[in-house]
Amino acid sequence: MPFFGFYIDSYYLILVVPALLIATIAQINVKSSFNKYSRIGNVRGYTGYQVARFILDSNGLHHVQIQRVAGSLTDHFDPSKSVVRLSDTVYNSTSVAAIGVAAHECGHAIQHNVGYFPIKLRTAIVPITQIGSTLAFPLAIIGLFMGSSVLVTVGILLFTVVVVFQLVTLPVEFNASSRALRTITDEHILEDGAEYNGAKKMLTAAALTYVAALLTAVAQLLRLILLANRRND
Repeated sequence: MPFFGFYIDSYYLILVVPALLIATIAQINVKSSFNKYSRIGNVRGYTGYQVARFILDSNGLHHVQIQRVAGSLTDHFDPSKSVVRLSDTVYNSTSVAAIGVAAHECGHAIQHNVGYFPIKLRTAIVPITQIGSTLAFPLAIIGLFMGSSVLVTVGILLFTVVVVFQLVTLPVEFNASSRALRTITDEHILEDGAEYNGAKKMLTAAALTYVAALLTAVAQLLRLILLANRRND
């Protein structure tokens, strides 16, 4: 049954449902990890804001502002406005989870500053990715039922860009976490042992959500291709 791009079929059940379950588990894991390591404070008493400001200034990014944003795990770097936004649960928190998240977002700011290619590529394809994520499935499903190979092909091509976006996101996120952990170690922001390990486990759990997102996107793309091939048989 089709409904604005949502269509239940055997490929959906075999490919997409398992991927969605993995993505759900990954999301639950990152929230659980954040809650767990939010209860462990750093002995130096640094807040997420203080660590973010220190990392930015140490890398010559004095112009990058830090703003507080509502919510939990809503932290992000906005390159268009040169702003690192830290959530309510990170900004003034002294937990090792907050320190890890703050350092990670500063990693993205550093990536932009040094011209890290994957993040430049990801930023460049954001507009077409937004179009693809909205129109790919409606076009493909309508094309399948109308027998229009053109619409199906356009839908598949648009969703391929979504998959490429998810693929490029992996090195961007893993590199930002690597930069964060290296800075935490080099600048002795967290104590070795429980503090550092807590931040590392938190960032690892977050990174796995992007792996799950890529897996889901690949499953959806493969499903579209298989549906198109079945229609042509």
